[in-house]
Amino acid sequence: MRRRDFIKVIAGSATVWPLTARAQQTKKIAQLGLLGATFASSWVDRIEAFRSGLRELGYAEDKNIHIEFRWADEQYDRLSTLAAELIRLNVDVLLTYGTPGTLAAKRATTDVPIVFLYSGDAVATGLVSSLNHPGGNITGSTYFLPQLMAKRLELLKEAVPHVARVAFFVKSDNPLFKSTLPVLQTAANSLNVELVQFNVSGPSEFEAAFIGIDQGKVEALVIQEDAVFLGNLRAIAAMAAKRSLPVVSSSEFAESGGLIGYGIDFLQMCHHAATFVDKILRGTKPADIPVEQATKFETILNLSAAKTLGITIPTSILLRADRVIE
Repeated sequence: MRRRDFIKVIAGSATVWPLTARAQQTKKIAQLGLLGATFASSWVDRIEAFRSGLRELGYAEDKNIHIEFRWADEQYDRLSTLAAELIRLNVDVLLTYGTPGTLAAKRATTDVPIVFLYSGDAVATGLVSSLNHPGGNITGSTYFLPQLMAKRLELLKEAVPHVARVAFFVKSDNPLFKSTLPVLQTAANSLNVELVQFNVSGPSEFEAAFIGIDQGKVEALVIQEDAVFLGNLRAIAAMAAKRSLPVVSSSEFAESGGLIGYGIDFLQMCHHAATFVDKILRGTKPADIPVEQATKFETILNLSAAKTLGITIPTSILLRADRVIE
């Protein structure tokens, strides 16, 4: 090879290699935006479950994927503004959970793919048109909360047969309560239980609600999934314990000191949400990804709480329990 040709080859190589290296360095990092209705501190375990799902699918944060967070800190009226902020960041997928957060995301965009990590009764609340064909730009995992709430009331009545008046916390800015109340009321009627509603918008109103429970001679309490309630389970359990009030709620509630927990595994659903994200990033449209229903429900009994309340849990419930807290 002549000296002039050799210099051209070397010069060409010097040009090509830096460009190749630069192309590898600027490889697109997928951008995710997560819209949270509550505080970041109450979602640590669920975020880690989601991250674990991503890692299992080959994603590494800030290498090939990045997550931007926005938290409403239990102020649902901020959700729309926060959703718009995430969209302006040009996220590839907008993540959220629960009915208020998912509705805010849905109102904010018809273009950016949306994945709800979980939401109660996605069809009844208008999040999707159907489970098999969600349509639009949204998909995720759902569960039938109205029927789940009716089951909780049945468990409460079976565990404490003398209960006749049961309190139910209602959060007016969560549309899911509208679909839950009729089903829960039907269950209450069949069990000869009077359902007493208390409007509770946030932790600052917990104490007033429990004072109302005292004055109304209510004998038990049933709690529905809502980001604010789930984020303050220990506070609710402590107030109920002071009044020797049996409470049934999500499975997490029993772990926080409640009597009975019955519900879905939220950590598993957050972990599984990574598969929806992966499909979308690989090119599948949300409209073509069926909404999945939760299939695993667990019953947790807190025998320590039962002992404190002076309640003997029937053997019929003990035998059906997935886990017992001593």
